[in-house]
Amino acid sequence: MRFSSRVNTSEPNPIAVAEAQAKSQGIALTKLNDSNPTAHGLAPACLNTLYRAEPRGQAEVREALTAFLNARDFGTTDNAVQEEVTETGSESTNDGASENIRKHRADRLYVMSSTSQAYSWLMKLLCNAGDAVLAPKPGYPLIESIADLECAHTITYQLAFDGSWTVDVPAMRRAIEEFNTEHASEGTDEKPAPRVQIIVVINPNNPTGSYIKPDERQAIIKLAQEFECAIIADEVFYGYDLEPFDGNRRFAGEPQVLTFALDGFSKMLAAPHAKVGWIEVSGPDDDVHEAMRRLDVIADDFLPMSQLIAQAMPALIEQIPSQTAKVRERTQSNLAKLYQMLEADDLGVTEVLRAEGGWNVLLRMPSVIDENELVLQLINGQQTTGQPGYFFDMTSNGYLAVSLLPEPEQFERNITTVLNGVRAALLGE
Repeated sequence: MRFSSRVNTSEPNPIAVAEAQAKSQGIALTKLNDSNPTAHGLAPACLNTLYRAEPRGQAEVREALTAFLNARDFGTTDNAVQEEVTETGSESTNDGASENIRKHRADRLYVMSSTSQAYSWLMKLLCNAGDAVLAPKPGYPLIESIADLECAHTITYQLAFDGSWTVDVPAMRRAIEEFNTEHASEGTDEKPAPRVQIIVVINPNNPTGSYIKPDERQAIIKLAQEFECAIIADEVFYGYDLEPFDGNRRFAGEPQVLTFALDGFSKMLAAPHAKVGWIEVSGPDDDVHEAMRRLDVIADDFLPMSQLIAQAMPALIEQIPSQTAKVRERTQSNLAKLYQMLEADDLGVTEVLRAEGGWNVLLRMPSVIDENELVLQLINGQQTTGQPGYFFDMTSNGYLAVSLLPEPEQFERNITTVLNGVRAALLGE
């Protein structure tokens, strides 16, 4: 695995080595330069906990989060089961869909303010200026925006819809080969040629709602191995199933290729103001070790997550199952209502593309309706707005993204407004 040259990985000085050795032996050194006011009784009374600079995130937070992840994936919170998981683990290198769920490990978690920050850190880790990130299309524009800020290119691979969404893996291969070949002559002894460094998978995707299928997953892993790419798996919507196919599973814990799985409170708790995200690192041991050695430098430079937030995390973690269940009930109920309303619409020209998971769906209407004009009509006539398909790089006209989160009455009004807008655009009514 090739990492970027942006991270300073020079050998530590002798003092840092000696300090690390003392720490490993349990020796607490007195620090002549200790400028931590919380260690000297100088913090305000409302913030009287001892500040510990742990770049990956406070240890107790990572341990609490890991316990939750293991309990979730093993389907139990029983202490005896958790103790067995902690002591023996359940890691497996079996790449089949029926493999045992792997143990999540606290030492492989990096906790930070958001998954957006996670993308930024990982592009710093993996991409020199001019390197490329391969991302799905349709997709959310966040990835391209962050890549631009990190001086990386974004190239895309296509998701195609034919009753359900699929990944065009051969097109992914062509995109990687074309970019790497085009830039191969730009390399020098001092600076390697730009190449595709990252494959991004959104599992499930936003706005298509499509999970990565088992055969797609293995094909993507083999592609990453062949071209020495890392995988970033954004799984923030994973727990919100709508109409999933069998055999889907998380990339978190994937052992075959260097993988960075992203998740966070914003979606798990349905609380975008709870800005907590994390990276879980997995893959071959040598790649994981080197990646984490370099990620530690980045994390240390950006400082650990606020301890004020960290103190609130254990209580928030306890609320995740009930919050996720509440949101899932809402989205599934609204999706069922959407099908009813589309079935009852006498015009019968609007349909919903099958969404397997997430909070959003895509409506498809006749392509003779300009989706931009439709939304402008809704703004001016109904004081309602929306996101047309081109916001997400849909390849043709006639799409509108709809959220499944609103209260049932509001959701029904929203869909009625869309159907009336489609009718007016087609019939002038």
